[in-house]
Amino acid sequence: MRKTLLLLVAALGLAAAGASLAAVTRVVAIKAGGFSPVTRTIQTGDSIRWRNDDTVNHQVVADNGSFASPVLKPKATYTKAFGTAGRYRYRDALKPTATGTIVVQGPPPSVSIAASAPTVFYGGAGVRLAGTISSQAVNQDVSIWAQPYGLTSFVKVADLKTGVAGAWDWATTPSVLTNYQARWGSRTSLTVQVGVRPRLTLIRRAPWYVTSAKAGHTMAGRWVYVQRKSSLGQWVNVKKVRLGSTGAKRFKLKLRRGRSLLRVFLTTNQAGTGYLWSNSRSLVVRTR
Repeated sequence: MRKTLLLLVAALGLAAAGASLAAVTRVVAIKAGGFSPVTRTIQTGDSIRWRNDDTVNHQVVADNGSFASPVLKPKATYTKAFGTAGRYRYRDALKPTATGTIVVQGPPPSVSIAASAPTVFYGGAGVRLAGTISSQAVNQDVSIWAQPYGLTSFVKVADLKTGVAGAWDWATTPSVLTNYQARWGSRTSLTVQVGVRPRLTLIRRAPWYVTSAKAGHTMAGRWVYVQRKSSLGQWVNVKKVRLGSTGAKRFKLKLRRGRSLLRVFLTTNQAGTGYLWSNSRSLVVRTR
């Protein structure tokens, strides 16, 4: 799990680094007659540097209040990075008749999501969800929404803040197959699904074997298969066991002499709605 998460975070980091390396800065000169050029087109992630080429002070202010420079003396500059596509109109606060527009091209604002593992075992180690927002801004609100199997709609399960490069992550332990989404303002990520397998155990208490199955619903009366690994590496059914009222069963098993590698296996049909097929850890048995 830890290795998978590290790979996931590394991939997100490389993507952010790639976007940073590709970013460029374009210049808009502030002259006596106004901004030059009046309209400047850039790509998402690029920056604009306003440079005062006049002999008097100027100040760049966005019409929607999203940015504002300090008062720029002659030869002074102000730089602003644009992480969201759109049209940004602005003016000179000290000379309101001077206006300009920045056109930012690129994909629309978005939030991503990925899971560190596609499946987990019931009651075991959980999963980490992680993603980024396209603006790469820090301290932005991101919410996580979940739709466990059986629910017809998503419900909010967490409120988060973005960190470095707009990244976020969250740990969870689903108890049944669950769909997840991340939301950032009005933007919704794609949906990722995390499946859940019932937790199976197999132990030996000679001359008995004991198996159990646990999930979010009762496993009483379910069938599991005791399997032995063949010399060809295939799992072969050697016994069919019906679980008792507690979801467990004690049984005997006759094996050939030598070393055997055993496990119990549960089909998807026997796992029940909202769960996937499952198997226990392998058990080494030596018979004389």
